[in-house]
Amino acid sequence: MRVGAFILAAQFPGQGQGEALHRAVRSAEVAEEAGLDDVWLAEHHFVPYGVCPNAVTLAALLLGRTRRIGVGTAVSVLPTQHPVALGEQAALLHLTSDGRFTLGVGRGGPWVDLEVFGSGLAAYDRGFPESLDLLMRWLREPRVGAQGERYSFREVAVVPRPSEALGAPDDPGAVPPGPPVVVACTSPSSVRTAAERGLPMMLGMHCGDEEKAEMVALWRSAALAAGRDGDEVAAAGHLSAGVVQIADSRAAAAESLTKAMPGWLRQGLGAHVTVDGRYRAMRDPLAYTELLCGLHPVGPSQLCADRLAASAERTGITRFALLVEGSGDLAATEENVRRLGAEVLPQLR
Repeated sequence: MRVGAFILAAQFPGQGQGEALHRAVRSAEVAEEAGLDDVWLAEHHFVPYGVCPNAVTLAALLLGRTRRIGVGTAVSVLPTQHPVALGEQAALLHLTSDGRFTLGVGRGGPWVDLEVFGSGLAAYDRGFPESLDLLMRWLREPRVGAQGERYSFREVAVVPRPSEALGAPDDPGAVPPGPPVVVACTSPSSVRTAAERGLPMMLGMHCGDEEKAEMVALWRSAALAAGRDGDEVAAAGHLSAGVVQIADSRAAAAESLTKAMPGWLRQGLGAHVTVDGRYRAMRDPLAYTELLCGLHPVGPSQLCADRLAASAERTGITRFALLVEGSGDLAATEENVRRLGAEVLPQLR
């Protein structure tokens, strides 16, 4: 089982953006000190829900400040950036970190980001598979060209090649290693997109174990139907996002979240603007916080360990990205991460 911290760089009411980013960086540093396996970094534009606009850039900083822990994006939004540019950055981090970087990608939402970055609504509505395929070719092949609906260019050399420092690039029979890739999935369509390419999923913290188990089953059947190898399908390392808050009682842990998270959710989710004016209903912030407290490891360390073990048994997913900054407070977040490492991880291993 791998347990990691999910870091949004969330800006809580009354906080500055620099404060949110400082807490994000410090949380990752403490996660390594506490023995966690990974940190996962979110990416958002123009909203206080998360003030990190480029997860790859923050990942580069954290890879330079750490020595052991894995660092991944959760996720880099493909429709707002060029797959080749993202592939180059991922290859660079893969090589210079000795393979500690994981690239998580997703479709994002129909937000005003598409207008600002000039990609347009079509990149969100139908362009994700093309972008994903181009990205994966860049991470796995020595030369790449494109003749697609959105991307068209002559063949060019992949520099740096993700396989250059690892594996045996001179052996034509060798499988060229590269940064692992996970795909955020929120619908049957995105599950099938990931499955057909043999790419593991990242499933959101709004989902319960039953829904996640159903998505894993759909992924498995779609992957096998697409001709993926059975051993590859069985070994897929899906990732489950959640929330963790550790306290001496469940009531105290839940209170820490219900005091802080609704205000953050209200201003963060409320700031999203759709690119085409479509209406997007916002979850009730308090009800959503209470839902998350019920779904995820929130309470004493024994309860949290039991909850994670039960989730792994129900879903078959043994990798977790747990939001650690739900209290909104730096000192409380650091304590939460340290308790996760000292009190929960030993019970899972």
